Amino acid sequence: MVYDDLPPGETGFSRTVTTIGNFDGVHLGHRAILARVCQRARELGGQAVAVTFDPHPVKVLRPEVNLPMLTTRDQKLQLLSESGLDAVVVLPFTQKFAALPAREFVKQYFCDRLKAREVVVGHDYCFGRGREGNIDLLKEMGEVLGFTVQVVWAVEVDGAVVSSSLIRALLRLGKVTEAGRLLGRAYGVTGRVVRGKGRGAKLLGVPTANILTPNELLPSCGIYAVWVRRGDAILPGVANLGTCPTFENAELSLEVHLMEFSGDLYGESLEVQFVTRLREEQRFPSLEALSAQIHADIAAARRVLAPH
Repeated sequence: MVYDDLPPGETGFSRTVTTIGNFDGVHLGHRAILARVCQRARELGGQAVAVTFDPHPVKVLRPEVNLPMLTTRDQKLQLLSESGLDAVVVLPFTQKFAALPAREFVKQYFCDRLKAREVVVGHDYCFGRGREGNIDLLKEMGEVLGFTVQVVWAVEVDGAVVSSSLIRALLRLGKVTEAGRLLGRAYGVTGRVVRGKGRGAKLLGVPTANILTPNELLPSCGIYAVWVRRGDAILPGVANLGTCPTFENAELSLEVHLMEFSGDLYGESLEVQFVTRLREEQRFPSLEALSAQIHADIAAARRVLAPH
């Protein structure tokens, strides 16, 4: 169940094991925390709850940073819900909320509204006004208010600590395979199929779906082997993310060719999951040369996706 905000009064929660964080990307580090929450809730006979924020605090406190999110709100809630939690609480993040002292936050939310019996946090967690709250404060207050604190240490992959910032950096370089290892899944963006230029089928013999996505972060321009989720079906595909320099487009577009599909996709919602970057986007001297390369890309994507 998803709760938008958690006002004072009866909330329906009792004896919760609670965690709190931004959970952007819901990567392997986040999933380790969520798994501990669910485990401890079972052991204590309580409810497993995650508290998160909308928008991300950086969007409110430092808008000039222009931090792109790894997931949309819907994607994040879906991923959190799939982790086995009993409930997800989304707190509206405002300047007023940001000014709440750490001790007041613990009392009002963890104790009064969530009835927490245990709080599970990452090793570097800070909270409250000016990030004044930390793990030591949580433990101190827990001893007085009747909850325990568990700390989950960092998850490492290939010698690197998993973090949302590292995943963003990898995606900006087009390193989607490496980013996927930190996420525990292929990086995906969602979107609606809209009408494009119509060149794929007419000029090149390769129909493509032009996808308009609300996701804030796309990998760097290039050609990618992808999986495409259409409803309950997962279809192999190849994606062109860029400006189509052979045609001198100005705007960025995401076009996907589904290798095992024929039909009309206009208006449908799809998720594109980036598996491997096949090559950079480039300009070709003729339509014939472009068409030959597209078919080579399709063959390369088939080879990449076949083992999966």
